[in-house]
Amino acid sequence: MVGRVKLVVQVKLLPTAEQAAALRSTLQACNDAADEVSRVAFETGVFREYALRKPTYAALKARGLGAQAAQHVIKKVADAYAALHANIRNGNLGPAGSRRRVKAESEPIGFRSEAAQPFDDRCLSWQHDAGTVSIWTVAGRVKHLRFTGSPEQLTTLRAYRRGESDLVFRDAMWFLIATCDVEEKPEFEPVDWIGVDRGIVNLATTSDLDNFQGRRLRRYRRWHARKRAELQAKRTKSATRRLKRRAKREARHAHHVNHRIAKQIVAVAERTGRGIALEDLAVSVTGSRFPGTSEPHSTPGRSTGSNSTSATKRNAPVCRCCSSTRGTPARGARGAGTPTAPTVPAGTIFTVAGAVSLDPPTSSPP
Repeated sequence: MVGRVKLVVQVKLLPTAEQAAALRSTLQACNDAADEVSRVAFETGVFREYALRKPTYAALKARGLGAQAAQHVIKKVADAYAALHANIRNGNLGPAGSRRRVKAESEPIGFRSEAAQPFDDRCLSWQHDAGTVSIWTVAGRVKHLRFTGSPEQLTTLRAYRRGESDLVFRDAMWFLIATCDVEEKPEFEPVDWIGVDRGIVNLATTSDLDNFQGRRLRRYRRWHARKRAELQAKRTKSATRRLKRRAKREARHAHHVNHRIAKQIVAVAERTGRGIALEDLAVSVTGSRFPGTSEPHSTPGRSTGSNSTSATKRNAPVCRCCSSTRGTPARGARGAGTPTAPTVPAGTIFTVAGAVSLDPPTSSPP
């Protein structure tokens, strides 16, 4: 049975000045309404979507929101509280009585005036041939709103778009992030495996002896660190704004480098009919650094992977936005060992817990 996976495609909107003003007013109105719904939910203790509609829907309609927009506002608030309560249950905001948790529990959730707003097919329609969208706003229906994107994105958008799309305003630019429901590649039994060792000096080294060095990325980060220090020393509002822009630029560059590496490894695996096995950097090596003890100790080399969580997030070459081949360690792993499924999709990425070599996995670890 062929499975399906949900991807997102981001396209950039090219509004005129009048269209941009209508979009901005819409986000402002929707997020002001979300603040009001959040206040009602906090005061009444009603956080479920359908139960929250009864005390808030009429007020949202009176504000001038359409029926679908009002329901999306209520759903957005309910989802925000569901996420908050899940974080509290899981201890992500600290133990009971901690400052962060007390602050989160003592006031309603707030929404930025330019926070993203979801739209469904009733209030957003796509005209792919013309390269435009028609979207509901508080100023009326805005038609012939142009959008652009890469040819691959537009092809995926036309063929697989399903469900809601989010209107996003970021860095003085407008975007639509659409959900696409894509079929996964048919399953087959891999003939072999590509082992991938992740690190910092060498971002990835494969068992085919392909080495993806991180020298340029480290030099780029050092350059940004020097610029950060210069701006931080100024301690002005302008310097703070520039620091935020630089942080986003550095993150985008690192993401781009990791994505290119992941696409190359996945392309080789798909072409040769092999699977991909990654070492699990979340598994720490227990031991002592002090000599003369009976416990083992680890001496990490410069080309091996780091055991820190931050290094895992920063350097993990996992490709989730390629429509041709997809896979993640969580989907491919079976418990904490080597994958044992008889059939897997081409190029599926697996996690091998505690792997320290580049040899393809052939048996379950002890």
